[in-house]
Parts: sequence; C-alpha cells; structure tokens
Amino acid sequence: MARPKTPLLTREGIRDAALGLVDRDGLEGLSMRKLAQELDVQAASLYSHYRTKDDLLADIANGIMAGVDVSGFDGGDWRHGLTVWARTYRRALAAHPNLVPVIAVGPGRREEALRRADAIHGGLVAAGWPPRHATMIGASTKYLVVGGAINSFARGFDDDVQVYRDRYPNLFQAHKLAEHAVEIDEDSFELALEAFLAGLEGLFEKVRTRTGGNPGEDEGARY
Repeated sequence: MARPKTPLLTREGIRDAALGLVDRDGLEGLSMRKLAQELDVQAASLYSHYRTKDDLLADIANGIMAGVDVSGFDGGDWRHGLTVWARTYRRALAAHPNLVPVIAVGPGRREEALRRADAIHGGLVAAGWPPRHATMIGASTKYLVVGGAINSFARGFDDDVQVYRDRYPNLFQAHKLAEHAVEIDEDSFELALEAFLAGLEGLFEKVRTRTGGNPGEDEGARY
C-alpha cells in the first residue's frame, strides 16, 4: 500500500506537537502556521480539527487538568482531598510552566477543569464546610498552587557569590540556592501547604461551632 503524501493528522498528535512548541518557545511561540511547519502539513489542514488557536489551547489545558487528582475527597476527609489535589495540581502546572497563564485563568467551559471544580466544591461542602467557605478555600488553594508552579524562588538568585559579598551580608549563601532549587522549592511548597491546612483546621472548628455542625446554616451567600 502506498504511503499517504500528507502526514495523517490526529487531534492527539496536534495537541502533543503544540504542547511541545509551548514548552520550548512559550505561548508567544505557538501559531497555527508554526505548528503546521512542525507537523509538516499545510496550516489549513489544522483547522479541520481546531477552529482557532484558543480552541487548541483549551483542549491542551483539558488534557493537563485530566492528570490532576481530586479523588482524595471521595472518603470525606477534606484535608486529604486538598492535599492530594494541591500536590497533583502543582505537579501538572510545574511540568508545563509556559501554559500556566492559560490554565490559571479559570475553568471557563473546559470540561476537565469544571469536573474537578465540581468535585472539590462538593467534597468540601459534604465534609462540613459552608458553601461560601468552600468557594474561598478552592480559590485560596489555587493561589497557593499557581504561585508555587509559575516560577522558582531558588532559581531567582544569581550563583555568583560576589553579587552578595559585603553588600548583602544576610544573603551570604544565596549563591547556593539555584544548585538546590528543586529541593528548596518542593520543601517550601510543602511548608506553605502544611501551614495553610493547619490554619483551615482551626477555622473549621470555629465554623462548625457557629453553625452547630450544619453548614447550610452559615451566614452569607451559598456560592
């Protein structure tokens, strides 16, 4: 059988190639023209799979969010649910930092993101959090995760000791941070997550006392 003159295109293949371009060149490096060159096809052939670049990015974001685990809420333990969600969410974003602006803007109409938002909110409310608190906890966790994934604190310091010597005596070991960036960033995220959960535990007891264990009795809007 003769081989096709034009490479066979699939949505999965297009997504993978586009994600590779974004990982390598950033969001500004992705265009349908460049993607077509990467795949050795005509740009027009891409539009039979994706109407716009935004549609393509939304589908890529869906695929990444599919790897975020919210099953920890299934057992009714909101602490476990938040921990599993936050860790896997950060891991997914950290693997593709150039795509964070697309994912972090919110779920919009993306199915995978909406499924997870629904599971998180429902899991928190089922565990005893009032709906308004559940909304704010979801938002607060997102802020923590996105901040921890979008860049590296440790890699932000120059590795030249002369930068700090004499002028910045309290940063005399800052030149070593980049060398240990993975460990520092990971441990720092875990510290922030632990402190966040500890604070929520105290708040949870106050909320339960105020509402008598009935989250529906909490004052404020149900959202």
